[in-house]
Amino acid sequence: MNSKEFYQTIEGVVREKKISYMDAVVWYCNENDIDTATVGPLVSKNLKDKISIEAQTLNWLPKTGKLPI
Repeated sequence: MNSKEFYQTIEGVVREKKISYMDAVVWYCNENDIDTATVGPLVSKNLKDKISIEAQTLNWLPKTGKLPI
């Protein structure tokens, strides 16, 4: 599996189960007996960005500055 296929799989899990991206990655790993520490190379930039936004929303990561528009 490459990062594009992994991203599409996680997107499907998010839509189907109506859970967050972080939860979807953990769920997928649990269902397929994969150690969560080993999926790092499969996480694409798009998926990292979505997980980062979720983490910022939950105040797990500091919010990044945004320029006023």
